[in-house]
Amino acid sequence: MNDSIRQNLIDAGCDSEFIKMFESCISDKRKCEKLLAAHRRELLDEVHAKEDNISCLDYLVFMMKKEDLK
Repeated sequence: MNDSIRQNLIDAGCDSEFIKMFESCISDKRKCEKLLAAHRRELLDEVHAKEDNISCLDYLVFMMKKEDLK
């Protein structure tokens, strides 16, 4: 695997275990694509969880401001 692919995986948040798995399947394009898709889903799940956290905080701020108006 060339250095730019390795760096791209690191930049995408892949740990050393993931990179080793990716290296082992480099000759099987379909397997690598599935591995990348699974990692992408994990990252997206994390984003959605953080969005939920932000929504809860926004609601709390809204309710606190609403209580001040009474």
